[in-house]
Amino acid sequence: MSIQFKFLENFWWGSATSGPQSEGRFNKKHDSVFDHWFDIEPEAFFDGVGPNVASNFYNSHKEDLALVKEIGLNSFRTSIQWTRLIKDFETGEVDEDGVRFYNEVIDECIENGLLPVMNLHHFDLPVELYHQYGGWESKHVVDLFVVFVKKCFELFGDRVKYWTTFNEPIVVVEGEYLYQFHYPKLVDGKKAVQVLYNLNLASAKVIEVFRAMGCDKDGGKIGIVLNLTPAYPRSNGEEDVRAAQIGDSFFNTSFLDPAIKGHFPEILIEILEKDNVMWKSTEEELEIIKNNTIDFLGVNYYQPRRVKAKESEIDESKGWMPDKYFDNYEMPGRRMNPYRGWEIYPECMYDIAINIRDNYNNIPWYISENGMGVEGEEKYINADGIIEDDYRIDFYKEHLEYLHKGISEGSNCFGYHTWTPIDCWSWSNAYKNRYGFIAVDLDTQRKTIKKSGRWIKEVVENNGF
Repeated sequence: MSIQFKFLENFWWGSATSGPQSEGRFNKKHDSVFDHWFDIEPEAFFDGVGPNVASNFYNSHKEDLALVKEIGLNSFRTSIQWTRLIKDFETGEVDEDGVRFYNEVIDECIENGLLPVMNLHHFDLPVELYHQYGGWESKHVVDLFVVFVKKCFELFGDRVKYWTTFNEPIVVVEGEYLYQFHYPKLVDGKKAVQVLYNLNLASAKVIEVFRAMGCDKDGGKIGIVLNLTPAYPRSNGEEDVRAAQIGDSFFNTSFLDPAIKGHFPEILIEILEKDNVMWKSTEEELEIIKNNTIDFLGVNYYQPRRVKAKESEIDESKGWMPDKYFDNYEMPGRRMNPYRGWEIYPECMYDIAINIRDNYNNIPWYISENGMGVEGEEKYINADGIIEDDYRIDFYKEHLEYLHKGISEGSNCFGYHTWTPIDCWSWSNAYKNRYGFIAVDLDTQRKTIKKSGRWIKEVVENNGF
């Protein structure tokens, strides 16, 4: 077969999951905010399915990673759970079973020819640190996170060379402090802004420790994973463009700029100061952020953001919200994934690639998540019991074509990871939408490779399609 889209040598072809979404709660000594939320409000989760079992990765990681190898992937991202690894959050004393488990996962990855990429926080703050200190509102929690991370580097840094500090930190801000889709479901703009700052500070402090410990020797690299939702204005009119710039500065560049340039976007600082919701920071902290930028960037891309000038009434009762400066815009004729309610816009892959090339020092980066969640995939099972998910294959092809265009024009992208290898638990959506190359039967935990899993194997073998 002729290869139309060929990718660079040593390109990462992989897939991503996370500890809280795959492992289950087996033998964990502490609860995360999601474990706690499920315990107190199980009805908030689709079909009442919580994180207790997830896809059973804690028990089946050997078999699961063998399946990931079988579909040909060469790299794999997951996360180390703070709540599993650490017994005492203040001292950093480790839980021996947690150490054993993560050692096994890392060794198993390497044995299966999978480059392990380890993320350090995937929405899974220990709930007692929220109840005790206010979670990410607290700079003490930032320092406790550094204690946890040091242990990770000490224990696993000999084999793990690619680390990321956070996955989608803006979602912590949005879900917990603005739009009420993650516990504790607050609406508090001032706290949201402080959390946004503290997460940036935590990331920079982790990078500082990484280098101080010499983890950057022997090819060690550290980055961050950001979900970029580029803001497209409704029109080229001044007010629409301004609204899109403000939306971008809150949801995208509030993490992108500090991570790569070492400072926050000016437009954001101006607004926060004017509205009197500016975070508390010190000169010393800002120096840490300035001097500890990332080696590489992970980009999760699912959908764009469409923005127009503010037309709706501002709800003063909610206090300060970034939305006072823009409205979301429903573009007529947009393509939608009806199951997830997200726009499908693969062209954005190219726009992201060129933006990083032109405005972010052409930093090495990779797509760390891209995927399509579909409900009721059992209706696509063929006579052999295989899910024929051609819609997923088409989705990936389209996105990869635009990514390839960006790379061919000089964007420094070194990989493409999908979400996710094996259908995983997805927060309050639980198992409503499936994303995997590999299906999981929740009743039996039996796992079967979907058509897309065979397709990706060919893509990896050909380093293109």
